[in-house]
Amino acid sequence: MKARQSRFNESTKLYGTSPNDIKISGQDTNGQLTVFEYTGNEKGGPPLHIHPNQDEIFFILEGDYLFQVGNDTYKLQAGDTIFLPRNVPHTFAQTSAKGKMTFLFQPSGKMEDYFRAIAALKQPPTPEQGAKIFADHDMQVVGPPLQY
Repeated sequence: MKARQSRFNESTKLYGTSPNDIKISGQDTNGQLTVFEYTGNEKGGPPLHIHPNQDEIFFILEGDYLFQVGNDTYKLQAGDTIFLPRNVPHTFAQTSAKGKMTFLFQPSGKMEDYFRAIAALKQPPTPEQGAKIFADHDMQVVGPPLQY
């Protein structure tokens, strides 16, 4: 897959500014794996949440990130990798103005549709709206975004 290209030639820009391209779809892997490439054009990240059915792996390509996995925090930068096991509360925040990472979900679950739903929003959701979108895609919000 070429740089800046999505598997289905679709634009899934989170909040209109940060492309989150599907590189390998669950449709390609019988639901076993989905791979995304995210280009962050603003600081911040999602609320603390749980995936009961998916493990995640993040590969940092550019920028600086802070991750929380359970009660532990990790500072990551280009070249670093982190594993987030299912059923463990986790989140991250991009702490640099720009960032880029590849991340994957195993198995795919409803994650492609989750990012499509977030990309369809004209502005960031309220915490209540966000929690409902998470729940609709088999995730649970369990705390606020990281403060950094």
